[in-house]
Amino acid sequence: MDDEGERACRNLGQRVIELRKAHGWTQQNLADRMQIDSREVRRIEAGDNLTVLMLVKLAGALGVGVGALFEPALPTQRRVGRPRTVG
Repeated sequence: MDDEGERACRNLGQRVIELRKAHGWTQQNLADRMQIDSREVRRIEAGDNLTVLMLVKLAGALGVGVGALFEPALPTQRRVGRPRTVG
């Protein structure tokens, strides 16, 4: 897969995490709703490539259209406080 494809998969994984957490679900909750093994949810969230059928199941379980899975994920929140020391 090319860099653009890998980036799209990673972004989709981050978006899935964001949507799942917005529902207050664990990976197991999402897996149960999709009727798949929780290891598959971990792979999706890690940015592994998906089939179109899996995209449709994922969107249905999250209650969004397939296009919403490709919306940019919100930037991650930076933790407040002193930066960790390295070394």
